[in-house]
Amino acid sequence: MMKYSREEVMQYIQEEDVKFVRLAFCDVFGKQKNISIIADELPRAFEYGIAFDASAVAGFGDESRCDLLLHPVPETLMPLPWRPEHGRVVRMFCNISYPDGAPFECDTRGLLKKAMNDAEKAGFEFMFGAEQEFYLFQLDEGGRPTKIPYDEAGYMDIAPEDRGENIRREICLTLEQMGIRPESSHHEEGPGQNEIDFRYSDAITAADNAMTFQTVVKTVAHRNGLYADFSAKPLDNEPGNGFHINISVRPDENSENLCYMIAGILEKAEEMTAFLNPAENSYKRFGQNKAPSFISWSSENRSQLVRIPAALGEYRRAELRSPDPTVNPYLAFTLMIYAGLYGLQNKLDMPKATNINLYKADPETLAKFKKLPENLRSACKIAAVSEFIKAHVPAAILDIYCNQ
Repeated sequence: MMKYSREEVMQYIQEEDVKFVRLAFCDVFGKQKNISIIADELPRAFEYGIAFDASAVAGFGDESRCDLLLHPVPETLMPLPWRPEHGRVVRMFCNISYPDGAPFECDTRGLLKKAMNDAEKAGFEFMFGAEQEFYLFQLDEGGRPTKIPYDEAGYMDIAPEDRGENIRREICLTLEQMGIRPESSHHEEGPGQNEIDFRYSDAITAADNAMTFQTVVKTVAHRNGLYADFSAKPLDNEPGNGFHINISVRPDENSENLCYMIAGILEKAEEMTAFLNPAENSYKRFGQNKAPSFISWSSENRSQLVRIPAALGEYRRAELRSPDPTVNPYLAFTLMIYAGLYGLQNKLDMPKATNINLYKADPETLAKFKKLPENLRSACKIAAVSEFIKAHVPAAILDIYCNQ
């Protein structure tokens, strides 16, 4: 992906006939927001920032202290291919500050950058890859979403049963036009359910791409008269949507560091759950259709919380299977980095691998494993007393997640 400087952005704007610039950011829950400015205002945005009313954004404060500034990050410049060719529109992600220039503590993108810097100071770099699942539903006559799946195909089926094939192709081509490289795509197990996977990258790029991905999928789906649903459990009796997060660590010459990292993530998994699964609906997914409910790991077993997929060399990684697409990726990756660092710095031993199918195990066997929280309330109670969470999640964000 091209990384632009300020000067290169200004040159691009001129040469490509760009008329509007979307300044993008997200609220504490990871819902993307943006302000659109005309291209002539971009020098001012770079120099001083663009003010917005933060009191109207979830978790960004109240009317007593409501002004915040958006500062576009030039290296995140992306064209929006679905906008007009003439008078084009581009998008940049932004840093958020107070009017006095101090960083805004609830800017989760800023939290992730700090986590990356802390990891670098400790001598480590974490790489991430995202796998997001979503359902395609038909719209009614008024253009409102229904719960009628676009097709009745199953896992990795092909056309004509898989009607989502052309939609996925259009999504992948659109992402490529934006400089994002999808790795693979297929129909998932649920009717109308699809998955598109990305090649690994650094944490901030992976989180930005995860945000962009949902926007592109929803846009392409709507253009085709469909609704893309990223909620954790759209249909009660069908598989839920997972957001499987692949993570690796460098250096890792002999896989020792991978093991320490996994041990840290397993130890902090329960405390992180409120942020990895932030909706009531999230907990309906656990314990069925390849979604975990116990804190365990295995090499390739998909009933586990963490699995180590079959891969060699630089592709060797751990896959965390509990998060769902309602997660804020910046916050999720931040916590995973700090949990991984905790394991690395304390050289934690991994628990014994669980090479059994936990969905079919008897109660006596299951009693030996710690469970993930069974609902959002339980997850919040655990997070609220966690010293790990308090150390890495600002009090304001913890309060917003757990005292809604």
